[in-house]
Amino acid sequence: MLSFKKSAVVTALLLIMAVLMVGCNAGKETAQPVTDNKKNDKLIVFVSILPQADFVRQLGGDQVEVSVMMPPGANEHNYEPDTGQLKALSQADLYIKVGHLPFEDAWMKRFISTNRDMLVVDSSQSIETIDHNPHIWLSPRLVKIQAETISTALIQLDSENQDYYLQRKQVFLKELDKLDREITATLSGVKDKSFLVYHPAWGYFARDYGLQEVAIEEHGKEPGAREMSRVINYAKKNQIKTVFDSSQHSTHSADAIAAELGARVVLLDPLPADYMDNMRKVAETMATELSRE
Repeated sequence: MLSFKKSAVVTALLLIMAVLMVGCNAGKETAQPVTDNKKNDKLIVFVSILPQADFVRQLGGDQVEVSVMMPPGANEHNYEPDTGQLKALSQADLYIKVGHLPFEDAWMKRFISTNRDMLVVDSSQSIETIDHNPHIWLSPRLVKIQAETISTALIQLDSENQDYYLQRKQVFLKELDKLDREITATLSGVKDKSFLVYHPAWGYFARDYGLQEVAIEEHGKEPGAREMSRVINYAKKNQIKTVFDSSQHSTHSADAIAAELGARVVLLDPLPADYMDNMRKVAETMATELSRE
């Protein structure tokens, strides 16, 4: 009888141990990272500015994970990435730079040394820039060329999803054509063609839509007294009533010139997160301001 009881106890202990081992193994099977983009088969893409992130998401859809190097409100002339961004960059598959941005020129070698396996693509390739002006994203017509470059890079890294990327590119290009037509119509009847800006971000935009940009700042530097006088005389002669500025730059000179002219300062966003919506707003704002009596 005693032998039977011992046998029963041993059997029970073995059953308990088996259950515990199954439980431990089950825990190990479910303890897998769920936020690892590599395991989710997404391309990790870094871009320099917010509008590029919008372009990549439009073109890459749910096959990409996008990070922006320069946060909202930062200035492209003096921005410095932090250590957290450089650490995250070490996991990237692709970096898409604007081309000719001052902070890119200063940091690109460091970015490449951080991740030598990362593909680096210049979105300004195939684009004839004006005096190294980097603001090519503010022309919907030039964004079409950038879209081709970005799409080609995505396909190079993820050829299995080529059809997916090509389909999204065609949709995006059609949306850009529609945006271009809308801006053309909005600005077609403006009274004055010259507009005054603090930072020369809108040169390509002006060229596309028959306008003339006059900038206060040049190459990221505040204007001297002689340049301020020249700009003020030009604005008075052309009866300019609005000075356009942006939140990314100092408004000191813009405010001073506006006060001298009896004009007002109006902000435009050259670094939008929602590209299409912002560009429509820019066109409407310019049309209103350039037609004011």
